[in-house]
Amino acid sequence: MFVTLGFAGGAVYAVIAASIVSLHAATGVLNFAQGSLALWGVWVVAELRRSGTLVLPVGAVRLGSQPLPAWPAVALGVLSAAGLALAAHWLVFRPLRAAPPLSQVVASVGLMLAIASLVPLRFSTGGVLAPAVLTERTAAMAGTVVNVSDLVLLVVALAVAAALAVYFRFTRWGVATRAGAEDELAARLTGLSPDRLAGVMWLLTGAATSLVAILAAPTLGLDPTGYMFYVLPGLAAALLARLTSTITACLAGVGIGVLQSILLLLSTFDGWPAWAQAGLGDALPFALVVVALVVLGRRIPARGALGAVRMPAVVLPRRPWPAAAALTAAAVLAVGLTSGSWRFGVVTSIIMALIALSLVVLTGYLGQISLASMAFAGTGGFVLSRATMAWHLPFPLSILVSAGLATLVGVVVGLPALRVRGAQLAVVTLAGAVAVQQFVFANPALTPFEGNLIADPTLFGWDLAVRRGTDLTTFVFAATVIVIVGVLALAVVRLLAGSTGRSFLAVRSNERAAASAGIDVARVKLTGFALSAFLAGVGGCLIGYSRSQLSAESFNVIVGLSVLCMAYAGGITRISGALIAGLIAPLGVLYTLLNTTLGLGRYYTLIAACALVVTAVLNPAGIAGGATGLVRRAHRTVTS
Repeated sequence: MFVTLGFAGGAVYAVIAASIVSLHAATGVLNFAQGSLALWGVWVVAELRRSGTLVLPVGAVRLGSQPLPAWPAVALGVLSAAGLALAAHWLVFRPLRAAPPLSQVVASVGLMLAIASLVPLRFSTGGVLAPAVLTERTAAMAGTVVNVSDLVLLVVALAVAAALAVYFRFTRWGVATRAGAEDELAARLTGLSPDRLAGVMWLLTGAATSLVAILAAPTLGLDPTGYMFYVLPGLAAALLARLTSTITACLAGVGIGVLQSILLLLSTFDGWPAWAQAGLGDALPFALVVVALVVLGRRIPARGALGAVRMPAVVLPRRPWPAAAALTAAAVLAVGLTSGSWRFGVVTSIIMALIALSLVVLTGYLGQISLASMAFAGTGGFVLSRATMAWHLPFPLSILVSAGLATLVGVVVGLPALRVRGAQLAVVTLAGAVAVQQFVFANPALTPFEGNLIADPTLFGWDLAVRRGTDLTTFVFAATVIVIVGVLALAVVRLLAGSTGRSFLAVRSNERAAASAGIDVARVKLTGFALSAFLAGVGGCLIGYSRSQLSAESFNVIVGLSVLCMAYAGGITRISGALIAGLIAPLGVLYTLLNTTLGLGRYYTLIAACALVVTAVLNPAGIAGGATGLVRRAHRTVTS
């Protein structure tokens, strides 16, 4: 019975996987937002069947005073998700057709977050159930009782995958899409329109994914964000199929769903290890992704493009010491002039700037797309809890040990980077981040350290605690954060200005050319992951000290993706971009302004996601790069 119970989730994974394979063939994009498209369709149908209202991203249409019947509601939900997918193609991914993989990945992540953040804003998510659409009958099979609806879902998923396979192999448009995937320029010269063909595929996959998710929702339940992360098993299945076969991807997706169901059953047995009773199913996609990419990575095809693409230019500060002095003075002044939630926001911005700096180093300078920065930060934070409460390590040794272990985690997560890169590496790091969050941070058997409390730091008898009396954030703690972040930022600038930075840039530009020049590419990549994880781990320790207690939600994947949004919007290839990212990061200065002054805190994730998408499409250099460009143009205008 547990095997068939996995059919519902497996069917959703299967169609997401088949859709990812199809979209990759048509556009070259690995769509991280495929699960969010399903999420939107599910909630549209739930609202139609609850109140008869068709909710749109902006506005709503009242279709009657009574709830809508099941199948008309399903049809409208599928059309709504398909329309959203088509809009995503024309407004976001069509302009990014010739953009670097980083821009496509972050735009896809931004779209994923934007849709997911719209759901709790546009729908009443409390206590809403998904009424059954398919039959509720059961049947006896192989000595057990199974839900007929689960079997129907399996058949529908297989039919969708088969239909996509038939489309690509036997229809004129499908053959043209495959031709464009091999050589887009040649396809255009023969009169084909890859943009139009890609739009058709976005429409078809958006409709197919939402249909199966809507049919599975009564079994899987309604969750404001759950379907968003169904994309990870879907990506794992798509990569196991080498991004070439919709049928193989579909079967792999069903297999992952069944295996997760079996693991859930095994976790109820008395002899099952306590450490494996929570989160093991969520860690499974990470293991499969690593296997798929490490074993099959060199056989996963790349899509033909119009020409070479370049990442935004890297610019180091010309005068780091005067800039550091000015920024330090500004930070001290900001801390001294604020109090309460505003001072907490300033300190949080400084800490988040350090975590954003870890992304600047790894992604901006080394070209390795990582979505696991908060997993590294969380590792540092949770180890800090044990270091201070169980091992009684003093400050700052506790930070060094905790960040050191985070560095080891970063190296392990970075090992697949020796074989894969680009969007595929982003899949590895995102799957790794979810695995660490669910299997480690949220696992009481692995993080049972007295509620994850953290002892207040002291240094030579000085109390550096974040709180004293009614003071939410003490000045001495804020000053400590400024010193730590400032020293690390200067060290990174000096490091990147030397031979290490030149090696990073050489690997980012062309790995083969770097290797022919005598650069050890593997060592450079692992060094980048280690440095990035160390910086993020220190940031996680500072977050831990600023909270005095941690939970899995302190470092959840959505926060990590929001940090990526802010780092890219600020300028992923510039140190100044990390500073801007800190100001607009979660719980930072911008969030405090939106939440405290404007009362718009609940819109923060949506604003961050939309800023990321707009930046990826219109200004890949980010705010810092755009500001630098304006200053240079103004200077040329004045001097000419």
